[in-house]
Formats: sequence, structure tokens, C-alpha cells
Amino acid sequence: MALLHLLHRVAPHVGFALHAITVDHGLRPEAAAEAAGVAAFCAGLGIPHDTLRWRGPQATGNLMDQARRARLLLIAQWARARGIDDVALGHTADDQAETFLMNLARAAGLDGLCGMRPGWAEHGIRWNRPLWQQTRKGLRDYLRRNGLAWIDDPSNDDDRFTRVRARRVLKAMKPLGITVERILASTTHLAQARGGLQSALARLADADVTEQAGALSLPPIGPELERRLLIHAIRWMNGADYPPRSEQILRLITALAAGRDATLGGVQFRRRGERITIIREPRAVMGPVPFGGIWDHRWRVEGPAEPAMTIAALGAEGLRRCPGWRDHGPRAALIVSPAVWHGTDLVAAPLAGEGPGWSARLEPTFRLFILAH
Repeated sequence: MALLHLLHRVAPHVGFALHAITVDHGLRPEAAAEAAGVAAFCAGLGIPHDTLRWRGPQATGNLMDQARRARLLLIAQWARARGIDDVALGHTADDQAETFLMNLARAAGLDGLCGMRPGWAEHGIRWNRPLWQQTRKGLRDYLRRNGLAWIDDPSNDDDRFTRVRARRVLKAMKPLGITVERILASTTHLAQARGGLQSALARLADADVTEQAGALSLPPIGPELERRLLIHAIRWMNGADYPPRSEQILRLITALAAGRDATLGGVQFRRRGERITIIREPRAVMGPVPFGGIWDHRWRVEGPAEPAMTIAALGAEGLRRCPGWRDHGPRAALIVSPAVWHGTDLVAAPLAGEGPGWSARLEPTFRLFILAH
């Protein structure tokens, strides 16, 4: 509510149009009335508002993580349909401190201990956390000064959730001087260190990592840089929100050091001489998507599309229909490259040289992915 009111005050001065979206996860019976209350508040300020409903969690898995993923995807789809490029979220310094403690409990490394990012790109949207350095107390004081009400989610007091337990631990540590502000300062310092490392990785990717038809070739580098590049390559190819577990990465590095091929997270790794080749695993690629969408997390295809055309993997059968494919890249990379299909008819395979007027590009490139993550 504080973010909504602040953006409403700022919007006329910076020249952007403000839209509001509420996601009702359907997990509490009160949620529908709460969403209606936000809609009424927005109507009073003249802010367009929509409410989206989540269909509900899977039978197994982390409920909070499922809700977060669903929320981001629903909001991204809503935003893209309206030509909205930027979405602001109301996470606070308290959320950052709690995330730090949760990741500390998981023995996280540098990336995890940096906590939440102030901004990032995902699902074709730029996500922003403009209040990430503001405390909940400060925002509640702002709401009181402006005579504005808010709703406290009762799940914030439910000990079943790790974040709630982290919140209580944070309060218990205050006598030691471990406060939200101190943790925020530490995560900021760690994020600065990570930023320097990410910039070095991006420069390395520019200078020494080669890409052909979506496959990567990495040079011999130091252990930590190699580990990070492998993790980025996996997430760039499979679209995962989180990196593989540290023990999985260790097994991968050990296998490659011994000259063995390996597979992890739907990605294939081969060491040939001193270089490591990284290619998407054929059985892990995304199924068909309607033309115009992002395929397999990173490919956008453009060309003279017609209704009912889809984007899917070229595959071995499709490659046989591309007589000049050998001039365009390795077979292993081309069979997992995007192709345009009309039913079972191959319309175009841009990376295999089939179909004039068609193109396929990576969104984002590997270098930009590194900088964004």
C-alpha cells in the first residue's frame, strides 16, 4: 500500500502511467475481499487496477516458492499484454534481512548471502524493488502519517514458514546489534563484491567464450570463474530460477576435469582438449509454443508467420530437411535450435539455413544474462 501511494504521488512528475495488479492466491478466504479493497482504493486515486487469481498449489513442494513463481508469471503475462515493461514490487529491508538469514541457514555462498536483487529481468519484464532499503516500520509510519490503512497477512505469523521463523530470529538477535540495518549494510557490501565478479565474468564471456547456434565453448580458466560460468550456462539454457546444488556442480567439475562427458539440469557438457562445450540436452528442450513467444527460455524467432505456426526444436528429422546445415553449426546444437512448424511441416530453421526471411536470436545473450544474474 505504501508503494502504491508513493508511486501515485511520483508518477505525474516523472511521466509514467501507473497500473496496479493484485494476485489472489486463493489460499485464504479473506483474500478476495482484500483484493477488492485494493481495487476500491485504486479507484479512489484514479489508478487502473486488475485482480488475477492463482489456480492453487501443487500437491507437493514448497508452497511459498510455488506462490512466488506463479505470482511473477501471472504479473508478467498481464504486463506484457498491456505493453508494460517495468513492474515495481514492495519488498523491504526487512525482507532482505530475512532472506539473508534463510540463505545463511542453507550455507549459501556469495550469491545467496547478497540477498534479494534491487532489480532484474525475467519473463520479458524489468522487475524493480524501489523500497528494498526502507524498513517496514518506516513504511507503516508513512501510512499512518497519510491516514492510510493496510492489511497484515496472517500467514506472516505462521511458524510453518521459514521466513516467519527467520523474522523471529532477527528480533531475538537485536540485543547483539544484529539489526535489519546492519544486515542490509552487509548484503550491500557483498553485492558490490559480486557485481565486480559478474563484470569480470561478462568481460571473459565477451573475449573468450564463443557461441554458435546457442552452444557455448569455454576456455580453460581458474576454478572459481569456471564454476560460475558453468552455473550461468546451465541457468541460461534451462531457465531455472536457482542454480544446481553445490554438490552437483562439484560432481560436474570433477567429471570434466577427468575428461568425461556429463549432463546436469538439462544441459550437456563435453571437454575436448582444453575447452568445454555446453549444449542443450535434446530431451530437456521445451515443447512447441505459439509463434511470437520465447521458446526454450531464450529464443525469439521472427519472420512471415501465419496462423497455427508454432516454434519447436528442429530435431534430427527436421535437420535432415535442411541440406545445407553443415555450413551453419554443429549437429548437436542445431537439433535443439528453434524451428518454425506448421503441424508436421517444417516452415523454417533459421539457424540451419532453411527458410529465407526468418531469423532467430537469443534473448538475452549469454553475456547479458551474466550481468542480469
